[in-house]
Amino acid sequence: MSDTRTTPAPSPSQVAQKAQQAQQQARAKEPVEVTGAQSLVLALEAMEVDTVFGIPGGAILPAYDPLLDSVKVRHILVRHEQGAGHAAEGYASATGKVGVCMATSGPGATNLVTAIADAYMDSVPVVAITGQVSSAAIGTDAFQEADIRGITMPITKHNYLVTDASQIPRVVAEAFHIASTGRPGPVLVDISKDALQARTTFSWPPKFDLPGYRPVARPHTKQIREAARLIAAAERPVLYVGGGVIRSGASDALREFVELTQIPVVTTLMARGAVPDSHPLHLGMPGMHGSVAAVTALQKSDLLITLGARFDDRVTGQLSTFAPHAKVIHADIDPAEISKNRVADVPIVGDVLEVVKDLTQMVTADHAAGTMGDYTAWREQTAAWKADFPLGYTTPEGGQTVAPQHVIERIGAISGPESVYVAGVGQHQMWAAQFVQYERPNAWLNSGGLGTMGYAVPAAMGAKVAQPERTVWAIDGDGCFQMTNQELATCVINNIPIKVAIINNSSLGMVRQWQSLFYNERYSNTDLHTSVGSRIPDFVKLAEAYGCVGLRCERPEDIDATIKKAMEINDVPVVVDFVVHRDAMVWPMVPAGVSNDAIQVAKDTAPQWDREEDEATAQPEGVDGSERGEGK
Repeated sequence: MSDTRTTPAPSPSQVAQKAQQAQQQARAKEPVEVTGAQSLVLALEAMEVDTVFGIPGGAILPAYDPLLDSVKVRHILVRHEQGAGHAAEGYASATGKVGVCMATSGPGATNLVTAIADAYMDSVPVVAITGQVSSAAIGTDAFQEADIRGITMPITKHNYLVTDASQIPRVVAEAFHIASTGRPGPVLVDISKDALQARTTFSWPPKFDLPGYRPVARPHTKQIREAARLIAAAERPVLYVGGGVIRSGASDALREFVELTQIPVVTTLMARGAVPDSHPLHLGMPGMHGSVAAVTALQKSDLLITLGARFDDRVTGQLSTFAPHAKVIHADIDPAEISKNRVADVPIVGDVLEVVKDLTQMVTADHAAGTMGDYTAWREQTAAWKADFPLGYTTPEGGQTVAPQHVIERIGAISGPESVYVAGVGQHQMWAAQFVQYERPNAWLNSGGLGTMGYAVPAAMGAKVAQPERTVWAIDGDGCFQMTNQELATCVINNIPIKVAIINNSSLGMVRQWQSLFYNERYSNTDLHTSVGSRIPDFVKLAEAYGCVGLRCERPEDIDATIKKAMEINDVPVVVDFVVHRDAMVWPMVPAGVSNDAIQVAKDTAPQWDREEDEATAQPEGVDGSERGEGK
């Protein structure tokens, strides 16, 4: 039977609107005469950039003049270029869109280096635009000249030096394409001052060809089939989920796969929220400060289904002893990561989203044909570990001082899963990863690979700009906070009301923990004098000086009321100085460089395993009980 339905005739207004759009598109393709700087701004508008974080200076100044006229691109003047880079990271990590930062030549560009390296390690799509001295002066050690292209070569996916104004539209289009496709990452575009000042023509879209850049998104069917075969044959499989699942937008597909297979799952530091913490098969975070259940499940597994993870040393511990009985399925968009640290039995190159979808189809077909693994006993075992060794903490003796874990736990509970939590680096970062309940992807932002102190405040600023409707908490340490707290001025002036929780133990906390455990409590240069004996600075006064609301909490009974008060203030940034017990430590812990079997749940305390367990699995060769107890 033929379909007799007809499409309704368009209204006159719809016809007029389409004609206007066609005219605009035609005009966009027609070359118009502009300066290189105008061409840059037009290209950013064409890429639908809505926010740029940056600071002007001599070499980039020509670009700032037409930027003033743009009604599409909002420029946010930061107080330090590192802040611009981290803000672009926060914007990108919260949304999946490309973050953009801008700086001038020389020191302006070099101040971006830390943020660029951070984005490179954590696969964050960022385009960094820098001004450069005029092309005739390049290589002469001119004022404020630095070879930023050479400096950033190892920490960018790609970078450009543009000295011809006509190339600006093409380079910008290529930069955004490279940053956002394949394995995401930072791209640097360095433009000489004379190229920005020169007359040129602008048309869009530009033609570009990148013959050496062909990311493989679709996995090979043969490898998917072989992976499904190993999954069906396994008895103790674990889904080892990394940050690539977040970056690829594969969280929903992954949850469907978990429901289908009923395989226990662990989420790395970069993958928190990829599977809800409340899911009964979620065992927690693996690694140096991971849960006992997650670490042990990986060690005792016979199959690792590794998705968008890279076998980082903080996860594996001593690599030679990691998951000694497991075969490995390793799926990643970046072929360089596969078999780099651990040889993969089934390597799968492709976008994790496509990999998970194809695996779901293949395993579903296997189930329909009666082929499926039986993981019942394994699920029961992992659930028992989860129940027997939950994450926890001890309350300071006397109940007069504040436990930092309790503060972070209550922030997560009161603010809820729809908020965004951004951490600096150190003890507070680990506690935020452990004690906030993550139920969705992109709710947890942190500097995982590079471990950049100072990340939290500017990254939270970028996340709040990207998602103004969400509550954004920067959970920071008193050391990290002092590296980039000047961006509070940016937040106040630009109406970006983030909330900052300073976990103030008056110390460089993680370094102090290592000094306690491995350096005989010799606390060399870790006392910050921010709460013990003095308040240098007084964080409440500092917050008020910046135009923020400053609060302080020093008693356990005031924690909830203080957090709720911070939650009620939404027109300006809020900074809360939580003065906490300085000797609190992050547990569990696997000391650096030893087997994950050496995991400790507290100082000199290791889990007591079932005596009937396979001795070879519970205690690999070369690791004896004394080593586990002493954490060597």
